[in-house]
Amino acid sequence: MSEPSTKICCIGAGYVGGPTMAMIAKQCPDIEVNVVDINESRIAAWNSDLLPIYEPGLDEVVKEARGRNLFFSTDVSAAIKSADMIFISVNTPTKTFGIGTGRAANLEFVEKCAREIALHADGHKIVIEKSTLPVRTAEAVKRILSSASNENATFDVLSNPEFLAEGTAVEDLLAPDRVLIGGESQEAIDRLAAVYGRWVNPENILKTNLWSSELSKLTANAFLAQRVSSINAISALCEATGADVDEVANAIGTDSRIGPKFLKSSVGFGGSCFQKDILNLVYLCEHFGLPEVAAYWEQVVLMNDYQKRRFSTAVVKTMFNTVSDKKIAIWGFAFKKDTNDTRESPAIYVCRDLLEERARLTIYDPKVSLEQVKQELVYLMTSENGTLSEKHRQLIDENVEVADSASAATTGAHAIAVLTEWDEFKDIDFHSVYSSMKKPAFLFDGRNLLDREKLSKIGFEVYATGKS
Repeated sequence: MSEPSTKICCIGAGYVGGPTMAMIAKQCPDIEVNVVDINESRIAAWNSDLLPIYEPGLDEVVKEARGRNLFFSTDVSAAIKSADMIFISVNTPTKTFGIGTGRAANLEFVEKCAREIALHADGHKIVIEKSTLPVRTAEAVKRILSSASNENATFDVLSNPEFLAEGTAVEDLLAPDRVLIGGESQEAIDRLAAVYGRWVNPENILKTNLWSSELSKLTANAFLAQRVSSINAISALCEATGADVDEVANAIGTDSRIGPKFLKSSVGFGGSCFQKDILNLVYLCEHFGLPEVAAYWEQVVLMNDYQKRRFSTAVVKTMFNTVSDKKIAIWGFAFKKDTNDTRESPAIYVCRDLLEERARLTIYDPKVSLEQVKQELVYLMTSENGTLSEKHRQLIDENVEVADSASAATTGAHAIAVLTEWDEFKDIDFHSVYSSMKKPAFLFDGRNLLDREKLSKIGFEVYATGKS
């Protein structure tokens, strides 16, 4: 097997590129790793004591390698020229315009990366797709690279999708279930495998063709999201019949053919990947003339939308069919615990619905700022023509505030809505919280995080997802 590369460049310093490259640099101190991005403020944050993303354990990993063999800069061309391996780790959002609007992936940034590589490359480069991409994107990347201005430039293209779960990204990088590498050149595959092989068991490094690798990432996220939507669908039936969704999930999860993971009912899934990747899969199925398959996967997203809307409706109906001018404490705004990522968080949609009903929201999340909260709400409530109505602007400005603690958010509140499963919410002094609230004091547990029986004894009127 060839020796692993001595110089790596990663284009994109986001949720995937930053942590992944930090782990490679930590585990391979002899390999120079350059993470580049045109976003100057993001690079400045990676070079500071306050990293642009929050992940448990990431600070320590970055600080160990930064300045030794891990570097963050905006000098994209220099990093491309000096690297042997170039990771493309840029955003691939769902298209908001043109063909495939609302479903297809926007590959604008991937193409720009490929053109930048073609412009500055010299010698042989292994170009690695790290971004989540539609099947056969590598073909387009190869065609662009073939137009390289330097005749001495040659390329191999690999697919190496990430399977990180936000909140456990460092743990996932340190001990991954699998590292997937797809390509046409066995030598290139082996060189990348040798890098990961420094700390990953070779049995966990899977080698496939390019197209299988690209499709595997979309499929993995689709299957995980499908499980969430499946148990959430059953949660609605549980509420209607008197069954308990946690008991049902435990019963079916003990079946070795099913297993217990991703069977936790909630207000819905969020994050940057699940919905985007499923919609991308739907678009691909339609593109290849498979409408029945497309409809099957689209239902996973429709069920997730239904679950968020069902939760909002339950809040309004339970509180005497009106939340107008009522203060509701929102506990959690990130899409899951142990991250500051708010992309596609169910909390955004629930807050939008409650604002439309004229509720006053006081939001607490240990890692999310007021700026993030308002930015997400403005984006969601902006119309298709790109304008935010004066009514919606006023609702956000006047009816949304952020508290510095969970308890502070509840003072004078009519209700609490638990929308992120932060562990600290389980340790709250609920007797004190109850005494500070308007009566009756409602608690809507969108994560089934809290002890419902204990809260009911204190005096709370508790609504929990999937429980009658």
